[in-house]
Amino acid sequence: MQFRKEGNGLLMNYQGERLLIEPWGKNAMRVRATRYQDFTGNNWALEEEVSESGKQAQIVISETGDTAQITNGRLKITVNQSGVLRFFKDDKQFLQEYHRNYDPTVSKESICLKFVGRQYQPIVGGHYALTVKFESNDGEQFFGMGQYQQSYLDLKGCTLELAQRNSQASIPFAVSSLGYGFLWNHPGVGTATFGKNYTEWKADTTREMDYWITVDDQPANIVKNYTEVVGRAPMLPEGLLGLWQCKLRYRTQEEVLSVAREYQRLGIKLDVIIIDFFHWTRQGDWHFDPVYWPDPKAMCEELHGMGTKVVVSVWPNVDRKSENFQELFDRGLLIRTEQGSMQTYDFQGDCISIDVTNPEAQKFLWETCKKNYADLGIDMFWLDNCEPDFGVYDYRNYRYSIGTGLEVSNLYPKMMTKTFFEGQKAMGKEVCNLVRCGWAGSQKYGALLWSGDVNSTFESLRDQVAAGLNMGLAGIPWWNTDIGGFMTEDVDDPAFHELLVRWFEYGIYTPILRMHGDRGPHNIEPLSDLEWGGGYLYTGQSNELWSYGEEVFAVLKKHLERRWEMKPYLEALMKEASETGAPLLRTMFYEFPEDSVCWKLEDQYMFGDKYLVAPVLELGMRERQVYLPEGEWRDVNDAANVIQGGKWITAAAPLEYIPVFERM
Repeated sequence: MQFRKEGNGLLMNYQGERLLIEPWGKNAMRVRATRYQDFTGNNWALEEEVSESGKQAQIVISETGDTAQITNGRLKITVNQSGVLRFFKDDKQFLQEYHRNYDPTVSKESICLKFVGRQYQPIVGGHYALTVKFESNDGEQFFGMGQYQQSYLDLKGCTLELAQRNSQASIPFAVSSLGYGFLWNHPGVGTATFGKNYTEWKADTTREMDYWITVDDQPANIVKNYTEVVGRAPMLPEGLLGLWQCKLRYRTQEEVLSVAREYQRLGIKLDVIIIDFFHWTRQGDWHFDPVYWPDPKAMCEELHGMGTKVVVSVWPNVDRKSENFQELFDRGLLIRTEQGSMQTYDFQGDCISIDVTNPEAQKFLWETCKKNYADLGIDMFWLDNCEPDFGVYDYRNYRYSIGTGLEVSNLYPKMMTKTFFEGQKAMGKEVCNLVRCGWAGSQKYGALLWSGDVNSTFESLRDQVAAGLNMGLAGIPWWNTDIGGFMTEDVDDPAFHELLVRWFEYGIYTPILRMHGDRGPHNIEPLSDLEWGGGYLYTGQSNELWSYGEEVFAVLKKHLERRWEMKPYLEALMKEASETGAPLLRTMFYEFPEDSVCWKLEDQYMFGDKYLVAPVLELGMRERQVYLPEGEWRDVNDAANVIQGGKWITAAAPLEYIPVFERM
């Protein structure tokens, strides 16, 4: 056993392992360990400059040299003669590595099991599969971790795949009910298990262990400490807080303009209109098909004259028949496959995705999109499929310029967002881009995440409520969903109309309000018989506010007016998110951490600090139970109704509105 000070940190060398603990922000430490000679030097999510006060630590090594401790603010970590880590907040232990080996100072139970907290399993010819275990605490709850398609807000008892998929965004930061936050600072594939018997983090392959931990009194302060070291969202650009209009898919320039003109005729301000996929000739061309989009610059100018910003979809996939494929392939700017055919994606083409971990690929992609989109007046980008979506999610079979798929693939969506952020900033633009996936720190690159291609069901709506709240705790304040869900088989089904209304009512109280969806049936004839170009692919039914009949239109229009009334409040929330990392969608315990009931609530939330929102999550529901914390609450749907909190109530929920209460 050997301890010594290393810079501002504590270094231990023990049985072939190097362990380094460093102060890293307010009440926070970074913990790394490796069986190699030295650390990689990769900071991954921890890219932000730490203040001088956050770099200071008190280090004490015992006279016998067999124990040591390091303290930064309210967080203390101790190491014993077996290398076991214990974690203390204000000198009270809240966490300890899982150890069942020959050391009675750690555990007197089952020491013959020979389990240790950091287990390195060598990979023949490679690095290590790493397992890190901590003792479980009875009654502890975990939140955050990004977006998973499940209804569980509290993640205790859950095993989560640390990997990116369509509608799954792995952002490995957890907030504990015991007053700490934990970041697994590794962008590779693995799992996180918040078990009853132990908490376990696994990396399928890595050169080193790397995690970051902070303590504080309130969840809000934990998120603030976290976003200080991984980055915060910039201020949202002007003119994005109203209605965003989209469908799968507007096929021509004239279709886009006709929709925008109708909104203008109806006197409805349209903030954003989105041009979805296959407006291009082939995947990877990254330009409009001139047959159906003859003058996109004029289109953008007309839309800008209406006060509407324009978004265009960009996919990372490159078809072998694309005009850019051969150059990208020859220059090594595409993701590589380890075995079998060179293909990563097979939807509507034989495609390989561009490798945006490579700076040369970033430069090629941005310069192409700047010339063909941004220079023509396109304001923002929809970075779809940016997990990237794979034909088969076999991460072992893909290799990037900076490492194997198992090592680094979770970083891909963040690098995609960074590519466009830096390009747009160089043009002098404020940035907000709609992206389908992200990783820790994506928010600082202007990433507006949405929940992916989710089903059009009430069960799915409930999942999005949990996903949005956990996304906020994972540091992503800009988040939204496809209103009504993405996949609908029968656009005329009255049950779907009810779902759409309930989803829209919920969407009013989310950061961004966006209409989108693939509305069936697919019985609209394509514009072209060719099997390529902007005219051949199918399109869905209409998806504008007026597309579902007068009754639905009246409800949606009324709620949109409510959204506009809240604009000053929304702007204030966006400013707070930029300054402190505070999410707009907040769990009840985020605002009321002293109320034990609020830690159990999973189907209602706070929108900022002012509005309590109780979405309707079942077909036919016309009232629901709502918990109001202590204080006075005004019913937004009945201004004369002021209720004293600290109790459950039965709230009316006619189709025209969901229960919403304003904190007095």
